[in-house]
Amino acid sequence: MRLFSSKVPVIAAEVVRKLVAEKDLETEAPAEVERDVEAVMNEYLRLEREVTVKTKELMDGRKLPPTEFGRVKKSVAEQRGLKVGEEVVDYLLDQIVEAYLYSNNVEEVYASDLDLRRKMAPILKRHMLVEDELDREVRGRIKHVEEGTPAWEIEYSKTLEVIRRTKGLK
Repeated sequence: MRLFSSKVPVIAAEVVRKLVAEKDLETEAPAEVERDVEAVMNEYLRLEREVTVKTKELMDGRKLPPTEFGRVKKSVAEQRGLKVGEEVVDYLLDQIVEAYLYSNNVEEVYASDLDLRRKMAPILKRHMLVEDELDREVRGRIKHVEEGTPAWEIEYSKTLEVIRRTKGLK
């Protein structure tokens, strides 16, 4: 699963709306709580970019083939306490629940951590799976380009933009 920055505000708004509507969170400023959730996801994206850069540096330094990118990235992420791949949703849920508990914008949390996670997980998964499907399609179209290279990054962005436009997702 993959989190894209374009989905961050959508996910945050939907999560907060659901929890406030079901009276799991009490807040006078739902927009501020949405920004708290966005901050958690944006921090994850920032850390993931750092891990990707470090992975590329390690691979260049060790002269590893591009096929090792996923394995090296997972290792670098684990060293930094960051989850990648299928574990992203659980990691984000933990961080978001923690943000609710310490946010000055949340007056009261009425649901248990587990209940909050159960209600938020389907929202995150739904938005991240759509992006996952796009990711698979893009990778299928650019498999001729070596992953982890600057050319791959450029080609990935261009192809993703084209697919999103043709599917009306932009």
